[in-house]
Amino acid sequence: MSGFVHLHVHSEYSLLDGACRIRKLIQRVSELGQSAVAVTDHGAMYGAIDFYKEAKKAGIKPIIGCEVYVAARSRFDKVHELDGETSHLVLLCKNEIGYQNLIKLVSAAWTEGFYKKPRVDHALLEQYHDGLIALSACLAGEIPRALLKGDTESARQTAFWYDNLFGRGNYYFEIQDHSLAEQRTVNPQIIRLSQETGIPLVCTNDAHYLTRDDAEMQRVLVCIQTNTTIHEPTKMLFETDEFYLKSEQEMRALFPDISQAFDNTMRIADSCNLDFQFGQTKLPRFDAPGGDSTAYFRKKCWVGLRNKYGDSPDPPIVQRLEYEMDIIQKMGYVDYYLIVNDFVQYAKSHDIPVGPGRGSGAASLCAYCIGITGIDPIKYNLLFERFLNPERVSMPDFDIDFCNEKRQLVIDYVIEKYGADHVAQIVTFGTMAARAAIRDVARAMGLPYATADRTAKLVPWELRMTLDKALQQSKPLLELYEGDRQVRELLDMAKNVEGMPRHASTHAAGVVITDKPVNDYVPLCMNGELIATQYTMNILEELGLLKMDFLGLRNLTVIDDAQTEIRKHYPEFDIQKIPLNDNAVFEMMSLGNTEGVFQFESSGMKRVLTNLRPNCFEDLIAVISLYRPGPMDSIPKYIHNRHHPNQIHYAHPLLKSILEVTNGCIVYQEQVMQIFRELAGYSLGRADIVRRAMSNKKHDVMERERQIFIYGLVNQDGNTEVEGCIRRGVSPEVAERVFNEMSSFASYAFNKAHAAAYALVAYQTAYLKCYYPKEYLAALLTSVIDGSNKVAGYIAECDRLGIKIYPPSANESGSGFSVSAEGIRFGLLAVKNLGRGLITELIREREQEGPFTGFYPFCRRMSVRREFNTRSLESLIRGGALDGLGANRREMLESANAVLNQLDEENKRNLSGQIGLFDTTGEDGFDEPKLPERPEYSYSELLAMEKEVTGLYISGHLLLHIPIYT
Repeated sequence: MSGFVHLHVHSEYSLLDGACRIRKLIQRVSELGQSAVAVTDHGAMYGAIDFYKEAKKAGIKPIIGCEVYVAARSRFDKVHELDGETSHLVLLCKNEIGYQNLIKLVSAAWTEGFYKKPRVDHALLEQYHDGLIALSACLAGEIPRALLKGDTESARQTAFWYDNLFGRGNYYFEIQDHSLAEQRTVNPQIIRLSQETGIPLVCTNDAHYLTRDDAEMQRVLVCIQTNTTIHEPTKMLFETDEFYLKSEQEMRALFPDISQAFDNTMRIADSCNLDFQFGQTKLPRFDAPGGDSTAYFRKKCWVGLRNKYGDSPDPPIVQRLEYEMDIIQKMGYVDYYLIVNDFVQYAKSHDIPVGPGRGSGAASLCAYCIGITGIDPIKYNLLFERFLNPERVSMPDFDIDFCNEKRQLVIDYVIEKYGADHVAQIVTFGTMAARAAIRDVARAMGLPYATADRTAKLVPWELRMTLDKALQQSKPLLELYEGDRQVRELLDMAKNVEGMPRHASTHAAGVVITDKPVNDYVPLCMNGELIATQYTMNILEELGLLKMDFLGLRNLTVIDDAQTEIRKHYPEFDIQKIPLNDNAVFEMMSLGNTEGVFQFESSGMKRVLTNLRPNCFEDLIAVISLYRPGPMDSIPKYIHNRHHPNQIHYAHPLLKSILEVTNGCIVYQEQVMQIFRELAGYSLGRADIVRRAMSNKKHDVMERERQIFIYGLVNQDGNTEVEGCIRRGVSPEVAERVFNEMSSFASYAFNKAHAAAYALVAYQTAYLKCYYPKEYLAALLTSVIDGSNKVAGYIAECDRLGIKIYPPSANESGSGFSVSAEGIRFGLLAVKNLGRGLITELIREREQEGPFTGFYPFCRRMSVRREFNTRSLESLIRGGALDGLGANRREMLESANAVLNQLDEENKRNLSGQIGLFDTTGEDGFDEPKLPERPEYSYSELLAMEKEVTGLYISGHLLLHIPIYT
């Protein structure tokens, strides 16, 4: 047998330890002429699927593995680790059974065995070993450690245990040579042990980087991980630069006399035959009443249709519903719809605001009828095929917006309904972006902070900025790079690590729900207290698992809070029943008075609105779609045509019914699909496929479709699949021109379903601002209470509208901003140094025992609260929350310490009645101090205090010295 395969390799997903980027790893394996390779990242399988796909694409055999950490005794043992360390063991999947067992092992290592590192133990290996090949690992393995301690018998017994567990031929002694003294000691003993036990040898190189030149990069990564520098000694830094992906010749030269150790790499590779299936859905089942989910789904759709469109809906609407239900059933997504609807209805029935839709899901009539979405797809001509295409098998994707503050309640419900082992959050990776890479690398290289800071700040702020782009765009950075050797070395190294995953975290909204336990499908990890999948969102979708986005939208919280306040005076008010054609709302928007209106408050949006002067809901949908890079160039044409409809020209009469709603402009992806259907006879499913090809600029597909669009397509059976423009009376010249226009715009065209749903939320916020400005702005201010810049902007808007803003008040303020008789009262959460717990206690005390009658009674009543202290009291005074309690701010501030000290003594004596620091007796027999009379601070000093604790001049403006809000 000839050949060699690397079976011990650490990719970039051995976070900040492995430096083998997966794509470059496969390229290097190909260059070396090797036919297979394994990836065995430390304790995790984050990169397994990416590695598999990349290897398959290149014709390299992928071997899925992991270098697990084995606890000295039990994985549950948190304190008595042998020498404080775990041992390493390399596991490789032979087949599907092996993969299932490996993900069980890795998942349990994180969820059950985590102590500094994810750990398995012998008991777990006894349970999940079938289908796996085990290698004894590096110097950190159990066998080498025992041999280095001189305990040959323990090494022998451990080896027999593993060999017996995995079966002869499935356990190997690993030998490595990285020019380390310990390896020179242990390798002869391992070879002798192999001869004595009959357990075969295999040679590996524990590759952490691709070439010898990459050794320094890997050292830098380790130093970033350990927060050390390359000049500091640490046991995690390799002593040599031999840990790279070597050629077969280099490897065989290490052990020229034991060729079987190299031949065994091929034998192992031949034994490992694992393939993944992509695109095969694995949806959880919905427990429908009566047991028939399809019948239940259809019934709910019909009931919803009559509720939405009356007892005798128009035939085209009925046909659309039947069509959708048939497609959903044929594609196997009935349970998916019911699962989504179930948690949406849970939210609605538990006062958790839900958005009208997000993404293409709002295009489904079935979703609208059963209550998943809240925008009428018939009224706004939304195309079902944009969401679920019967001609392209792909998972549908309902992204649902929930009230930001109550989103977790919906996730908790899903976990309770389907079981904690059937629901998991989803991993995501923080990568080293350009500026961050410079700073991280500089620290690791021990460079001065000033050098890192100066260099990083020369990188332009831009989405997806890379260091190569930065050197092209920033002349000062290039000059520094070319003129300063230290900076050149820094940037060269930063380019090497740029884009590598730095840490694993949890996706903010993503949740996966599975039929069987999640770890039957994918490995799990722990991110803080959360259990998450080790595969990212896109990979989960490719594997056919149900991924849901439980998104938080602040504006839904604002709308709900405003509605709650409105209902105190108008109990019947319902934001879902407001008219969508209110002239006053459109007039307000046409004047650009959209500060605080969702999607429309930027200065650019305001300019568009004042030029366009929207007068219908369709205008709002269009503006949301157009106000983005690319489509923005069409805004002048859209506005001009809107005001001069007689000047609109359609290349062909068939386009009028499609483009009339957008004043002759192509704005939406759905319009591109409709043009393909009306002008050339495409099915909407095929039209969506071509639209996607256009948006992705797949030129070969586009050129073929250009001919089909113009001339049609006849299949091998002689049947017409696509009529083509010519047969439909469209000239080749017009067809060519229309196709070109669609091609140029397809990558920019927006999903109308998403725009329509968000236009509805935007209109609702505009309606509230127009008719209930106090209630709406109070809710809006509460939603941004932690951001003083936003608060200041919205307070300025209140001033413009003549709404008075009142300072915080211990007797009147809630935690957030609230509506008072003539204006809006500042919320206590806006005052620094007041925790939510203290605010809750203050409000409860006021509501249960009555208003505070003076400064001292306030301090006495609050002094028993654990979070009440000098700092919080002074913040309340400085912010004006205690104004009106019988003393000015100077008197209260100068007496605060003495008052609290006395109250502390009195509380300790359990109110024994002894005379305190002051000699006046107040209510309830308490010693009430007489505060010293002092003149109040100057007006500018009072304002400065307010600015200090709230970030704002509440009572006026410091420069003008004139009260603005009274």
